[in-house]
Amino acid sequence: MLRRSDCPISCTLDLIGDKWTLVVLRDILFFQKSRFDEFLDSPEKISTNILTDRLHKLEGAGLIVKAPYSNHRLRMAYTATEKGRTLIPILKQIVEWGLANLEDTKAKSPPTSENANG
Repeated sequence: MLRRSDCPISCTLDLIGDKWTLVVLRDILFFQKSRFDEFLDSPEKISTNILTDRLHKLEGAGLIVKAPYSNHRLRMAYTATEKGRTLIPILKQIVEWGLANLEDTKAKSPPTSENANG
């Protein structure tokens, strides 16, 4: 991955700072989604090409792994790695900030502790 600088904030944003990557991680970590079609059912309506790109990006970064979930060789299930699960506390902080500072987020936000271990 090409880095713009050695700043940890910049490098982290290069990996997870776009508008879709944390949404995909949210679905995996908080809502236990694992299959392509489950991600497509999220209310944000990610497109298939963007979803494919983000899954490859997350896998390449070691944040998720994929494994076949049926006899069909192209059907994959995605799960968070230990490295990916280290983002749970950060995502919880983002949830808490959003609940405290953004209107109309309560009903749409992931739980802050019930579904994610961390």
